[in-house]
Amino acid sequence: MKSQIPLRYGVLTAMVLLAAFSRLIPHASNFTAIGAMALFGGAYFTRKSWALLVPLLALWLSDIVLNNVVYRPYYPTFTLEVNPWTYGTFAAIVLLGAVLLRRVKPLNVLLTSLLASTLFFVVTNFGVWIGSSIYPQTTAGLLTCYTAALPFFGNTLAGDLFWSTVLFAGFELVQRRFPSLTPERA
Repeated sequence: MKSQIPLRYGVLTAMVLLAAFSRLIPHASNFTAIGAMALFGGAYFTRKSWALLVPLLALWLSDIVLNNVVYRPYYPTFTLEVNPWTYGTFAAIVLLGAVLLRRVKPLNVLLTSLLASTLFFVVTNFGVWIGSSIYPQTTAGLLTCYTAALPFFGNTLAGDLFWSTVLFAGFELVQRRFPSLTPERA
């Protein structure tokens, strides 16, 4: 039975990595798999250290490629830059998946995806406001920042819903085809 854990974790890790690197294919702004892969990791990895580590590492690796290949003109040298607001929110979304998706059901995935998108929007745009000289450090400045980000929020919602469907439904189908991927219930 111990061979089930490595196989399950290998499949889950591969799915998270593929989701992360889907960021390299052309897509609308913010229509990405990052929120979905955080929820997915939180929901399916039974070892919570893996639930946090695998999606964070996948995000970081895809960021390295994006920042140093796709966005190279914006960085004068090789960068390993990490935005603490983004990564902190991402870790919180993993925890949401671990807590709210103990029972993976379509309605649970839908509602948790909406919550994750909203959390990401609120926290990361607060980080933009607090760390930027673009917006005045006032309530009006914060509201302006959120208003400016609204066009991107729709794509974040759509991306999280789309990629959550792909990841969660995909893994459920794979588990049905290969029951050895289903963890034993205590």
